Order: sequence, then C-alpha cells, then structure tokens
Amino acid sequence: MAHKILLVEDEIIMAKMYEDKFKEAGFDVVLALTIEEGLKMAREERPDLIILDILLPTENGITFLERMRKDPKIAKIPVVALSNYDEPRTKKEAYDLGIKDYLIKTEFTPKALVEEIKKYLPNN
Repeated sequence: MAHKILLVEDEIIMAKMYEDKFKEAGFDVVLALTIEEGLKMAREERPDLIILDILLPTENGITFLERMRKDPKIAKIPVVALSNYDEPRTKKEAYDLGIKDYLIKTEFTPKALVEEIKKYLPNN
C-alpha cells in the first residue's frame, strides 16, 4: 500500500510540482492550500506524513502545528516543515511543536526531496 502524504503549500505551481514528483515515486498525495484545508484534510485523509510550508496566507505553519497538536485525531501524524523561511526563532518553535525536520526548499530538487522525505515515513 502506498504511503499517503498531505502537502500543505499555498504556491500552486510548487504544490503541483511536488505532487507530480511524489506520485511518480508511488505515493498518494493530497494537496491543501490553506491551514484550514490542511487541518480538514488531515482529519479526513489520515496521511502517513504532512509536508508543511511555514509561510501560508492568513495564518502560518506554526499556527497549523499548534492547532494540529491539540486535535487528538491528528496530533500524532509526523510533520516535516518545508519552507524558504530560514529564521531561527520560527525553526525553534516548529521543532518545539514536534516536527521531524525543517527543510529549506532551495536546498532540495523535487527528486531529492522525495528521497529525503522517505526517511520520515513508517517502515523505512
């Protein structure tokens, strides 16, 4: 059975590019463009992993993590942050909220990102 990934990314071009690469690698991918959509999809889809952009419209990824951790249905889903926002305080907040890693978008090609993400999936 394929691993399911929820990608919370507001830039549609980036989201589609990552979605294509993950699907090529055999993953099921669910996209969300906002925090509200991401939380809803996490509850409905129960992904194996969430890839979370930190800079999102209206609210940021930290808010997503805070709200997610308070919801027993989805609190334990592993999260990897993927952002170009490389700010130490925000990174610390994200780690304090239990993310597995904080990856900088510009440091990974989409193909390299797929390989990196595999480390955080169950049974790998």
